[in-house]
Amino acid sequence: MSDTDSFIEEVTEEVRRDRLYALLKRYGWIAVLAILLIVGGAGFNEYRKGQARAAAERLGDDIMAALAPDAAGDRAAALEEIATDSHGGQAIVRMLTAAAQSEAGDRASAVAQLEAVGADGELPAIYRQIATFKALTLQMDSLDEPALRQGFEALAAPGAPLRLLAEEQLALLDISAGDAGAAIGRLNAILQDAEATPDLQQRAVQVIVALGGTPQMPGAAQG
Repeated sequence: MSDTDSFIEEVTEEVRRDRLYALLKRYGWIAVLAILLIVGGAGFNEYRKGQARAAAERLGDDIMAALAPDAAGDRAAALEEIATDSHGGQAIVRMLTAAAQSEAGDRASAVAQLEAVGADGELPAIYRQIATFKALTLQMDSLDEPALRQGFEALAAPGAPLRLLAEEQLALLDISAGDAGAAIGRLNAILQDAEATPDLQQRAVQVIVALGGTPQMPGAAQG
């Protein structure tokens, strides 16, 4: 009985081996192709990483060269000549260009650069919000109060990264509108916020005191 079992196992193993060889002859090219694709894909990924790294280095060098001139107008002109295929890189160049244009007194061009970044839906939200915030602050003396308020209120939405800075700007709009009480309330809310930076808290305290209010620092007893 054991000899029979041994013979059956040998035959079965031989059949399996024959089937495996047949499958390899028929479909072996698929396995080879898969291996080539895996190896080639890894190589291509490394190539792409190298290309991206080189492009980032070139962009950095171009930006440093463009920022070298002393005159803001020359820096703006040099920055506008920089070309990049990266959305993030393009956004950075646009914001740097806007800063140089603003320094050179060309606020209209600076706002246009910033609004282009703010409207680019392919960029991360933080890029768009920073650009929008800066565009609004550049137009504090040119846009009407409702438009400014609408813009800053959108940036002050709960969870927004620039919400406290936007609330500070809304407080300044309250002051311009003659509503000192609303401004003090906003600024005290900033003081109570755990995310407020020391610099922002200091500015809020100074404005509250200047308006004749009482700063309500975190943990202070409320009277």
